[in-house]
Amino acid sequence: MAASGARTLDSTLLREYDIRGVVGETLSAADARVIGRAFGSMLARDRGRTVAVGHDGRLTSPELEKSLIEGLTATGMSVTRVGLGPTPMLYYAAHELEVDGAVMVTGSHNPPAYNGFKFSRRGKPFYGADIQELGRVATKGEFAAGVGVVGAREMLDAYVERLARDFVGTRALRVAWDPGNGAAGDAVTRLARRLPGRHTVINGTIDGRFPAHHPDPTVESNLAQLKESVAQGQCDLGFAFDGDGDRIGVVDGRGRVLWGDQILVLLAAEVLKDEPHSTIIADVKASQVFFDEIRRLGGQPLMWKTGHSLIKAKMQELQAPLAGEMSGHIFFRHRYYGFDDALYAAVRLLSVVASASSSLAEMRDAMPQMMNTPEIRFDCPENRKFKVIEEVRERLKPTPGIEINDVDGVRVTTADGWWLLRASNTQAVLVARCESRTEAGLVRLKAALARQISLSNVKIPDLG
Repeated sequence: MAASGARTLDSTLLREYDIRGVVGETLSAADARVIGRAFGSMLARDRGRTVAVGHDGRLTSPELEKSLIEGLTATGMSVTRVGLGPTPMLYYAAHELEVDGAVMVTGSHNPPAYNGFKFSRRGKPFYGADIQELGRVATKGEFAAGVGVVGAREMLDAYVERLARDFVGTRALRVAWDPGNGAAGDAVTRLARRLPGRHTVINGTIDGRFPAHHPDPTVESNLAQLKESVAQGQCDLGFAFDGDGDRIGVVDGRGRVLWGDQILVLLAAEVLKDEPHSTIIADVKASQVFFDEIRRLGGQPLMWKTGHSLIKAKMQELQAPLAGEMSGHIFFRHRYYGFDDALYAAVRLLSVVASASSSLAEMRDAMPQMMNTPEIRFDCPENRKFKVIEEVRERLKPTPGIEINDVDGVRVTTADGWWLLRASNTQAVLVARCESRTEAGLVRLKAALARQISLSNVKIPDLG
């Protein structure tokens, strides 16, 4: 092992699920190089030798990719560059090329100044303790030494062909697509050409400045152009994607948003026909409708921790055929590879609608209707956020007539419905949500949540 080149990474870079920072402030090309050396060294420990590398369309991604690869090859890694595209294209490439590791240079759904890295190792999520270990290896300079090689393999067409292969349906649909100038732009344009029906792609040019709108489909204001396109084209539905194409947004023909748990319910019906009684996973923020509907369809719903790496790991552990979370990460093991791929989820949802006699809007209307708040995020100091959750849990333990699920924070179910309070894994914030079948019930749930927040001396946010 060589100690030269050791570098301490900014502590804010090492997130729970990836490495992410502001280029020129907390993240530099020198950081990318040492990140490559640290990840390559961790692979080398396990006798890994091959790595696939992809990048998104941010203006800083080519430079960071170059430096990352310099670091990887310095550890003896054989690197295959798969080029510009969405993160799921890299995961697909890693599977097809049978490499030991994969690194995506991406800022995901963050503003243009951000960039970072997502990793996988031998097809499994690389997160949490793995990210911290990478930081430790970089700081200590515990690097493997070698002379690697770099090659290139164009994967975009093969990836799009694989996406299109799983489409089935008898109806030709009118569909609007909005990649938001993100890394999925070229893939979406090529995919739309391969699908039956009439397709309109807006903001399909990859542009790391994101001139049209912020590339985060979970924020409804970012879907305004997609809704307009659906209305103008009299479309059956529309899809939006985040900056690196692993999160999906969906609107129906009436311009209404379908959130992650609603999308999962619609996708689960087909999966459960093929794999009856199987486990379908959603995160702790999902509606009670999800859990009730999965049971009705003959499946076993499982509530799990929020976080795409955590969901993916649990899915692999249980060999669940389908999983997802409210943030729009959808994972298919049923007929696919088990990673989160928003474009593949779009193909599968299109198949559901194109095979049905009812529209997506009618499917949405057929679901039980609930009264709920959006996801509410509010500041709480890093050294307090998990303690607040513990305090709330302990105060509520002796309370009769409630059910407490503490798989991720505190989710409290009462006769009125449920409320949730959890600590973010990536920011100094608490996250809350409430849901009831009635307006009066929702008011009572908000009051109960507000009381617990107040008792822990945290400023009560606007609960909607």
